[in-house]
Amino acid sequence: MMIERRNVSWCWAFFILLAPGLFASANGADWPMFRGSPSLTGVSTNRLPAKLARLWVFKTGGAVRSSPAIVKSMIFCGSGDGNAYALNSKGAKLWSYKTGGAVESSPLAIGERVYVGSADGNLYALEAANGKLAWKFATGEKILGSANWFVDKAGARILIGSYDFKLHCLEASNGKEVWSYESGNYINGTAAVTGTAAVFGGCDGMLHIVGLSDGKEMKQVDAGAYVAGSAAVDAGRAYFGHMENEFKCVNLQTGTNEWSFRERNFPYFSSPAVTADRVIFGGRDKMLHCVKRSDGATVWNFNARGKIDSSPIVCGDKVAVGSDDGRIYLVNLADGKEVWSYEIGKPVGSSPAVADGRLVVGADDGGIYCFGEKK
Repeated sequence: MMIERRNVSWCWAFFILLAPGLFASANGADWPMFRGSPSLTGVSTNRLPAKLARLWVFKTGGAVRSSPAIVKSMIFCGSGDGNAYALNSKGAKLWSYKTGGAVESSPLAIGERVYVGSADGNLYALEAANGKLAWKFATGEKILGSANWFVDKAGARILIGSYDFKLHCLEASNGKEVWSYESGNYINGTAAVTGTAAVFGGCDGMLHIVGLSDGKEMKQVDAGAYVAGSAAVDAGRAYFGHMENEFKCVNLQTGTNEWSFRERNFPYFSSPAVTADRVIFGGRDKMLHCVKRSDGATVWNFNARGKIDSSPIVCGDKVAVGSDDGRIYLVNLADGKEVWSYEIGKPVGSSPAVADGRLVVGADDGGIYCFGEKK
């Protein structure tokens, strides 16, 4: 099996031609999807001030475990009340769309549409400008993970995993299914895109590597236990944790495990952020872990007061993450020292989004919170 390494900038350029309106930026100015980019590496070129102030909060009718997307100052997020929301930069509602179940899935904002899954089993394609339904696609079960995307010669494609055990590939324009790949159990996370492959872990305890062109299996790797979160992929490696207390780095070419991290006997649900030399991930041991990308050796640990299911984001020289202790934290990337925190009071399982010098995150109190520099 050959995992192609290539610069995906041609994909972005091609997509601009397809959809010149609202566009998922490749330059880091926006945060158009869960983990920021199709490789799910969780790194933003935006920087945040050391001290943040709460600028606004928008209250929904249910817990917000969806992670926001931010494109051109518009904020998209789901809620346990069954709605997908669009807000402006001041936190005012632009529109909402009611689905038939809780929306834990994080929106994907590309082209002129927003793609979001629901626990009712449908993936919805909504017009970003007004929230009108363009199309919906019914899977066989609930959708908790987020959509991803890629471009092939025929056009833009959307990937979505479901509790029907399948990864579905759809035409972005009309929702027509191109192919589906069936795993052995629920797909809870988001499939990462790298070169010619989609990579995801499943509740079947396998890491699946699937061809983007036809949905055929390229390789299966024994993950060691079921994978509830999402893998980040870069330079032919996949980084992910599983629910039996281990975090792993897998070589996608050989299918071999290059290193494992097991410090304490607690599961890993949080999806990692991957920089040039570090991997940062949360654990249910109440710790944010930073390890060397080369061998998994500990660089630093940050202790929160509750489990960390939120996925961290690296923004410049800082790392932002939420915790079930009800706080959102900002720590130094260099040494893991806390530089700022804000107590919301209810668990923060949503993962932060950063754009335009602002941090946006959801919480179990039903709020979508925005933090930035108080002018």
